Amino acid sequence: MRHARNETHDPALTSWVQSANGHAEFPVQNLPLGVFAPSGGSARIGVAIGDSILDMRALAEADLLPDEWQAVFRADALNPYFALAVEQRADVRRQLSRLLSDGANRAQLEPFLHNASACAMLMPARIGDYTDFYAGIHHANNVGKLFRPDNPLLPNYKHIPIGYHGRASSIRPSGTAVRRPHGQRKSADADAPVFGPCERLDFELELGAWIAGSNDLGSPVPIGDAGDHLAGICLLNDWSARDMQAWEYQPLGPFLAKSFHSTISPWVVTAEALAPFRTAQTPRPEGDPQPLPYLMDADDQAQGSFAIRMEVYLSTAQMRASAMAPVKLSETQFANMYWTLGQMIAHHSSNGCNLQPGDLFGTGTISSPDDGGLGSLLEMTRGGAVPIDLPGGETRTFLLDGDELEILGHASASGCVPIGLGSCKARIMAGQPSA
Repeated sequence: MRHARNETHDPALTSWVQSANGHAEFPVQNLPLGVFAPSGGSARIGVAIGDSILDMRALAEADLLPDEWQAVFRADALNPYFALAVEQRADVRRQLSRLLSDGANRAQLEPFLHNASACAMLMPARIGDYTDFYAGIHHANNVGKLFRPDNPLLPNYKHIPIGYHGRASSIRPSGTAVRRPHGQRKSADADAPVFGPCERLDFELELGAWIAGSNDLGSPVPIGDAGDHLAGICLLNDWSARDMQAWEYQPLGPFLAKSFHSTISPWVVTAEALAPFRTAQTPRPEGDPQPLPYLMDADDQAQGSFAIRMEVYLSTAQMRASAMAPVKLSETQFANMYWTLGQMIAHHSSNGCNLQPGDLFGTGTISSPDDGGLGSLLEMTRGGAVPIDLPGGETRTFLLDGDELEILGHASASGCVPIGLGSCKARIMAGQPSA
């Protein structure tokens, strides 16, 4: 397997950037890539290290990077990096690890560090296409039971990674406010639909997968090579207007209920950084069909999942005014996926669809089999029938204006330094109606 542990994952490795040592998110064993703008500066690629960001454009301009990296890190988006071969991306990580762990580099590189809190985080790449899957089986079961109690999963679910093409243009980095969408909705007892602000605004706890490399139109990516096309991951909140969705989704599926906004964490935690946290795919229950050959690979089944814990926190306007801490709504594991990221990549390209560097996949909502790890309010409140009690006497069935939702994720494994995925946070604002 190309994404194997190496010296960059050594738990004894430390950095001359002191804040990185023991950092909960960005120790030297992580080194995620993103795009940032320092105060008064323009967009450029950076590497998160502790509480700082290493300015890769500045290093290129100072001729401190190899010639073959110059064009990649002078860019203002990660697409050129995503276009590199898997071996080249691994070499980037090795060299960054040496630069940031060897104290002999400190005097030369320290001037190119920025305080992360003083920088603006931007979109990490130009997203050509965005596809959202539906690979969290517990979420699919829970939602299916609300609408089809006797038949929650449709017949194709266990045979094929279900997905839909989303809207790339409305994806935004963490911290960008979400405007409540307006749209058509129709209650079950109404004679006709009405147009107005969404009344059942929800979040969806997902992981995002950034695509590396490309395949020619008409040439599928074999499942055995799919891992080479995973550049890295982020956190993803696919905001959903449930009342609009219920009215519009038949017969063609999600449309305006999903396309108004999706939030991602801005750091790309690379596939190479995740090597120590790879785990076996959760076995299918006895009696479930085995994937067809084009979706089945022994290595992918043995190492195609990740030991990642994901948490969701809610803070209301009243809670913030009272200086109350956000309340945890959910905690789940990435292992609750029915399909691997490799299977999603292989399936997406199986008809000859050409993937491009910087395409983004969403996993679909990741829920646990128990109530403590549900990935949406639709599940937590049983479709709005059972309100959630919050501190200060508030309740919620769906999100109100002023509510702030944050998703966090951390990868951990025995004998390894844990790493974080950053923050995926946004606050709800009142929407702007059509003229």
